[in-house]
Order: sequence, then C-alpha cells, then structure tokens
Amino acid sequence: MTSTYDMTVGDLMAESGVAFGTSGARGTVAAMTDRVCHGYTVGFLRHLETLGEFAGERRVALAGDLRPSTPRILAACAAAIRDLGGKPVFCGLVPTPALAHFAFAQQIPSLMVTGSHIPADRNGIKFYRPDGEVLKEDEAGMMAQPVTVQGRIFSTAGALETAEALPPTTGIVTNYVERYRRAFGPTALSGKRIGIYQHSAVGRDVVMQILEALGAEVTPLGRSADFIPVDTEAVRPEDVDLARGWAREFGFDAIASTDGDSDRPLLADETGEWLRGDVLGVLCARQLGADRVVTPVSSNTVLEETGAFPVTARTRIGSPYVIAEMNSQIAAGGQRVCGYEANGGFLLGSDVEGLSALPTRDAVLPIIAALIAAGQGSVSALVKGLPPRVTYSNRIADFPTATSKAILAALEAGDTAAQLARIEAAFGAVAGKPTRLDRTDGLRITFESGDVIHLRPSGNAPELRCYTEAVTAARAQELNDAALRIVKQDLAASPA
Repeated sequence: MTSTYDMTVGDLMAESGVAFGTSGARGTVAAMTDRVCHGYTVGFLRHLETLGEFAGERRVALAGDLRPSTPRILAACAAAIRDLGGKPVFCGLVPTPALAHFAFAQQIPSLMVTGSHIPADRNGIKFYRPDGEVLKEDEAGMMAQPVTVQGRIFSTAGALETAEALPPTTGIVTNYVERYRRAFGPTALSGKRIGIYQHSAVGRDVVMQILEALGAEVTPLGRSADFIPVDTEAVRPEDVDLARGWAREFGFDAIASTDGDSDRPLLADETGEWLRGDVLGVLCARQLGADRVVTPVSSNTVLEETGAFPVTARTRIGSPYVIAEMNSQIAAGGQRVCGYEANGGFLLGSDVEGLSALPTRDAVLPIIAALIAAGQGSVSALVKGLPPRVTYSNRIADFPTATSKAILAALEAGDTAAQLARIEAAFGAVAGKPTRLDRTDGLRITFESGDVIHLRPSGNAPELRCYTEAVTAARAQELNDAALRIVKQDLAASPA
C-alpha cells in the first residue's frame, strides 16, 4: 500500500501515458487507474485554486457516460474533490452539455468522465472552469501542479482503498430540456416524425424528451446495453445501413442520434442518409443568424461559399481552439458568435434567440435548428440548397502516432517546390496537381481540381485521420479511400 505519491500532473502523464488530447485527458482504462484519475483531478483543482476559481463552498459538479469504467473513475475524481476540501455535486449519467449548462449557471468547476466516441477499453476526463472549457493554456498550468495528497491510500495497482457513494443531484436533465422548450416553444417541431438512434449514448432518453417537448412524434431505435463507439466523423457502415433501413420502414422526416457523451450530433434525412457535421453546423449557424462563425480548418468550405456570414475564422482542430477564437471574435465586436466542429458539435458563444451562451459542444441545438430550417420541406432539400461541396472523413485505427508524424515530416521535408513534388508523386495519380498547403493542423493539401486531402494524427487516440473534400459525396469518399490506401501501403512502409 502507498499513501502518497510525490509528483506533478506532468510526471503522472509521462508515467501513465494518459495525456491531454483535443478534449481533455484520455487513455486506456487500464492506464486510467484510480491513482491517475485522482491525480489529474487534484491538479485541475489546484490550478483553479491559483485562479481563485476553487474557493468558497468549493463545490465541483461531475457526471459521466455509460461506459463500464465510468463509475469507478467518477469515484476516484470525487475522492480527489473531497481530499482538497471540496464538495462533489454529482449530476448523474447525463450529456456533457447538460453538465456544462448546469455548472456554468452555478459558476462552479465541473468535470465529465467520458471517452466520447472512442471504444469502451478507453475513457477520459473533460475539465471545465466555472465559465467554460479548460483551454490549452490551462493544461500547462495543470501539468505543473503537485498531485500529492497526504493520507490518501492506494493499492500498489493504483486502486482506491475506499470509495464513497455519490448521491445524484436532481433537476439537471429537466433544466437542460427546458432550455430548448423555452427558446423554441412547444410546437416548433409539430408534425415532424423523428427516429432516435439511441445505442449507448448517455443522452439517448434526454434527446427524446427535448424533441417531444418541441412537439415532435419520436420513436426510439437501436437501444443497446453494451457500449457502441459511434463516431460522428467516421460513421460505421452498420450505422449507415441501419439508418437507411429505418427510413424505409418507418417513413421518418429525419433520424437523430449523438455520440457516447451526447455532445456531437448525427442527423439523417428522410432517406436515412447521415448529414456531415460541418454541413449541420452551417445550417445551424445560418438558422441562428450568426454574424461570426468559427470552425477548424478541417471543416467544409461550404461555410465561406454560402456567403451567409460576414466573418468566418479557421482554427486548429479541437474545441479549445474554437472557443479561444470565439472569445476573440466576441472581443472584436461580434454580436452573434458561434462555432462548430467537423464532428457536428456546436458551440454557442453569445446569447442568441432566447438561448444563453453555451461555449462547449452541444448535439441538440444543431439537430433542432436544421429540423426547424427545413420547415414543411425535407432535410435533403435543405442540404441541396447549399453550394456543392462535400466532405468525407475516415481513419486508420491502431496506427502509431509516431508513424503518422514521420509520414507528415517526410512529405513536408525541403522547400515548397520539393514538398509539392513529393506530394504529387504520392497522391497525384488520384488527385492531380497540388497547389496549396495548409499546416494549421496536420497537412491539408488543395489540388488544382479543387479536391482536398487533409492528413492529421488524432489528438486523443493512436490513429491517423483523413479528411477529404470534393464536389460530390462519391468523389469525396473515393478520394479518402485512395488516400488512406496510399498511406497504409506506400507511405507507412517507408515514411522517410
């Protein structure tokens, strides 16, 4: 048994391999021992203490998703809160944005135990300051904090000696549902028949409650007792088939779903075709009348081509970067500022249309906004009214990050002429002549044809992401398949 461990969060990160990604700390369940999760939480709270944000009653809200490992990690996080003289406010197993909505209103710190869309053998912790997500500069502050707590007992395997029960706080879901009913009204979706693909999403019942509160007729579909890693950026073939089958069987106006912690949306049209998240983001921003829109570099260029927004801005991939830029746009005079990611998560930076700002990913708002925007027409017709730019994304799973970085380094070696020549040699047969490179996040290549290939190592898992863009869905997928094949068969074999 060991009672203390003398190190910083940075030391703990190096020792455990549980690192900060684009959305909090993530790692394998085996690596995320009670000791590691306790230490991360201690570092988070001590960082907030230096900012004067963990003081007074020292309440900290926490919630989790439906992964098997989540209750254990929640207990470790709660123990850390108590060890620093804090009071855990357990919000239950609820959507991440529902937790954030509650905690921001209370002006208290919060954390969400979730691995989002990644498989159940992994998990993570998202950290929130009293007024928003932990940003990249906060991560540096957390890493320097000591995690030693006198008297805390762990086993040699890093397990808590004791863990106290967490009684849930009531009213979290009710307030989240009311947020949308109050803003849009009880008849906003009257006449709409919506299927809800529930799978193992923590918000599977909450999404139904919200859409029903707005007048929709809702049918639950595909509820699962086992965790299913639904990735809204790389929809599984079986989920594509399920949606098409349900559309044929039930004649829905749309099918809605979310990822595991219900902060990223999926919306399928009346034929069961899933919309891309960056298209859904544009539809939502337009419906809200946004004047400044922020999105990562990987998102569809339809944002600019619509001409609907006076100001647009591009960032690195990850909500902390989007939020930082939204804050800059608000400081520059933006009145209706929002952001979204290619995964569909929508971030509201300003109070808009009866909605208070919620500067963290939300799955519900873009679903509602698109359904309202469609009106008496179809969702597919709404999408067809946009400029013809289509994105597609996929990934190579279990692909070492070091290999991904080596491939990009090899492609980017030498001067611009050498880089373009090397890229043309690799991808020219499928994409033509490269004309522009963007290194905002990974390597984004625009070709003479207008096609785009964007390669980027994931920030929270050992995988290489590939984003492609073209004028048709078939071409975008064909280009993506070809790019990943080239990476696996040619570039990975000899990245240098």
